Amino acid sequence: MKYYISILLLSISGLTFSQVKLEGYVKDSIGNPLELANVIAINKATSALDSYGITNDEGKFRLDLKKNTLYSIQVSYIGMKSMTQAIQTGESNVNKNFTLQEDNALEEVELTYEMPVTISGDTLVYNADSFNKGTERKLEDVLENLPGVEINEDGQVEVEGKVVSKLMVEGKDFFDGDTKLATKNIPSNAVDKVQVLKNYSEVSQLGGVTNNQNNVAINIKLKEGKKNFWFGNVTAGAGDSDQETLYLAQPKLFYYSPDYSINFIGDLNNIGEVAFTRRDYFNFTGGFKRPSLSSGTNINLGSNDIGFLTLQNNRAKDINTKFGATNFSWSPKTSLDIGGFAILSNSRNELQENRSVQYTDPELGIPDEETESNTVQENNLGMLKLSSKYQPNANNQLEYEVFGQMSKSEQDQRFFSSINNNIDQLEETTPFSLNQNLNYYYTLDENNIFALEAQHLIKDEDPFYNAIIEDKLSYGGTAANLGLDDNQSNYNLAQEKRVKSNQLDAKLDYWNILNKKSNINLTFGTILSHQKFNSNIFQFLDDNSRLDVTPPDNNGADVNAIDYNFSDVYLGLHYRLKAGIFTITPGISGHMYNVNNTQFGQKVTDNFFRFLPDLNVIIQLKKSETLNLTYRMQTQFTDVSNFASGLVLNNYNALFTGNPALESALSHNVNLFYYSFNMFNYTNVFASINYNKSIDNIRTESLFQPGNVIRVSSPFNSPFADESVSANGRFQRTFGKIRGTIRANFNYSKFNQFIQNRRSVNENFSQTYRAQIRTNFRTAPNLDLSYRYSIQDNNLGQNSTKFFTKSPTLEFDAYILKAFTFRTDYSYNDFSDENGTINTFEFWNASLSYRKNEDAKFEYEIKATNLLDTRAQNQSNAGNISVSATEYFIQPRYITFRVRYEL
Repeated sequence: MKYYISILLLSISGLTFSQVKLEGYVKDSIGNPLELANVIAINKATSALDSYGITNDEGKFRLDLKKNTLYSIQVSYIGMKSMTQAIQTGESNVNKNFTLQEDNALEEVELTYEMPVTISGDTLVYNADSFNKGTERKLEDVLENLPGVEINEDGQVEVEGKVVSKLMVEGKDFFDGDTKLATKNIPSNAVDKVQVLKNYSEVSQLGGVTNNQNNVAINIKLKEGKKNFWFGNVTAGAGDSDQETLYLAQPKLFYYSPDYSINFIGDLNNIGEVAFTRRDYFNFTGGFKRPSLSSGTNINLGSNDIGFLTLQNNRAKDINTKFGATNFSWSPKTSLDIGGFAILSNSRNELQENRSVQYTDPELGIPDEETESNTVQENNLGMLKLSSKYQPNANNQLEYEVFGQMSKSEQDQRFFSSINNNIDQLEETTPFSLNQNLNYYYTLDENNIFALEAQHLIKDEDPFYNAIIEDKLSYGGTAANLGLDDNQSNYNLAQEKRVKSNQLDAKLDYWNILNKKSNINLTFGTILSHQKFNSNIFQFLDDNSRLDVTPPDNNGADVNAIDYNFSDVYLGLHYRLKAGIFTITPGISGHMYNVNNTQFGQKVTDNFFRFLPDLNVIIQLKKSETLNLTYRMQTQFTDVSNFASGLVLNNYNALFTGNPALESALSHNVNLFYYSFNMFNYTNVFASINYNKSIDNIRTESLFQPGNVIRVSSPFNSPFADESVSANGRFQRTFGKIRGTIRANFNYSKFNQFIQNRRSVNENFSQTYRAQIRTNFRTAPNLDLSYRYSIQDNNLGQNSTKFFTKSPTLEFDAYILKAFTFRTDYSYNDFSDENGTINTFEFWNASLSYRKNEDAKFEYEIKATNLLDTRAQNQSNAGNISVSATEYFIQPRYITFRVRYEL
């Protein structure tokens, strides 16, 4: 393998050195430089586009061309007459300047070749076919070819370091709130243009008065043959393994017309190709954003989900998936748009883990723990969104959206602890939520704009927990504290819990545009929240009866019945000023808070008033180079579960009792973000650093039983500040058909932990570095070679650990004889600590597909997953009171044969 990689890299170097440069300037008739002019070079012999460039702020361009070749050079700029000129290259570099004349003609100028990239204001338009290599099959493959566009490790699309918040097709939302469904399913052969919309505002009326620097959207333009017709593909496959017969069915169907669109995505397989995970489900926002997001108030309604294990890198010991999703849009008239989506998913996963856990300060007498777990999960997930937008004219826009989520999940776990021996755990939950959004935007005149935004959320969660502890001796102390009946064959304890949440978040904004450089924004808003929390702990006896226990150490409180009310009424003032390259937006908001909780006949109230300042400064260094500084002070409020003083089972070994007297925390947040997108020399740079300091933060004090890992925790407001710093950056440079990328991520946190009535200062420092080389040849094989190195350094009191992960990866694809597509990827992982390697594991996948030509309806593919039959992988994790190293088991080698039919 190393031999072939060396040959390929040498070949790439040879191609690079066999080129000459064409450099020069593009100016107008009076000598002014034309920034962002397009220059392309078309090979006269092959009629192929060999190179393209975009001028910088000095009007300079640079093209890499082949030696001794005749080219047609085309130069174009919006509002100017395009120019075409023939140039013959030799053995040395060429200098050539171009002067463009104003174009007063009304007819459209037709170029003989389409530009790969065009830039107009905040919109970048990529011509997909200019970057495609022939091996692409889905939108994700297309986007990865584009300069400045990345698919991150979470599957999200990033542009210039910013996560894309919205992806549309022909201007219509595609499963609003998630980009993965689009990138994984839209076929690549349908994509004509990729429009990147920077500084994106969903409401055109607010585009000039709000800060949209971090908003990026992508709009996919379809090829002409894909409009007004059904397109997509249907894939079916089968295979065999030592354990079961393998199957796969994946229909992906799309229809787009000017008036309506409908899409359907289906997936049925048992080979571990996960279409939609529980993490995807809970991260799926439906496109909803809280009106109070920038108000300075942060109230957390909490998550009362069960302790579900999550898939690591979408792998597990066994995965069965059933998934169906549909998305539609309809415009019955020009002023009205209706749309929505529905998603249903069922998955059955089997997970197996071995974990080594080290707790904080060994002097506290908390033993290290070795655990083994075998887990079976069943997830039934569903969500539905309906939306409407009515815009009778440019001055009025009314929106209404409703988004519902419902799930039914179960986890059955056989757990072994070196401290507590065998435990059977069963967890079930059937939560639902309903979110409604109403927005109205009104422009009175050119100087006065109003916006009303209101969101209402209803959420109902009902997690059930059951644990059977077979080793009564190791659990005896806890059983006595809980008041369990000791005259049973085991301890079979359970907990029912119900959390109901109801929240209204609304605000009214008014903008007064003072002049072209400044405006004033007044905001009046409120957050009203009510939560009810009920729980009780009980024991199943041997005769199947139920015993409601009475914990002697918690005043007999094994139940909770608490009402928690929160209100925030605030008034905000912001002033926005543009001065040269600076856009400065200082602001302040005044908040009147009322917080109370009632339980066991006692009411605790916390009422106060607070001013919260914020500041945003944007420095537009160049058209494509920006520095953004943000400061914000926030008041942080917790959810109802932290106030509930009755005993709660978070796990068999983690008991919790809340604190009714908790108060809010105050945080200072500073963020500095820089990006530069230079199309002249194909260089993309972004970097960010974020600092957070929390005062009166809510921490937990944990008391462990002597010689055991069973603990009781309770929250309180810590008098010691917690701090965290994160920084990340990426440098990317393209040399002809070769793209090099260097990334670095740093995360440091220092927080105070309280265990066994002792305070310790815990520090976590993680570093990740990645270097990557990627090629993009149209007629030669392509390589993506990267190396990832990460360090996880944890200092928990007197206990320090350090883990290292080294991971080189290789991806190779080749388009052979315009009929065969070969893909393979390989990764090697070395997981170690300061004493040496703990484990190594590697993955190798490969596929070979055949289609007669690009227009063929059928494609046949043989695909092998985990060719080396690796059965486990490793990772480290740092928590508040412990660090752990985990061995995680995965599916064996699978080989499948597939047939894909293109509509």
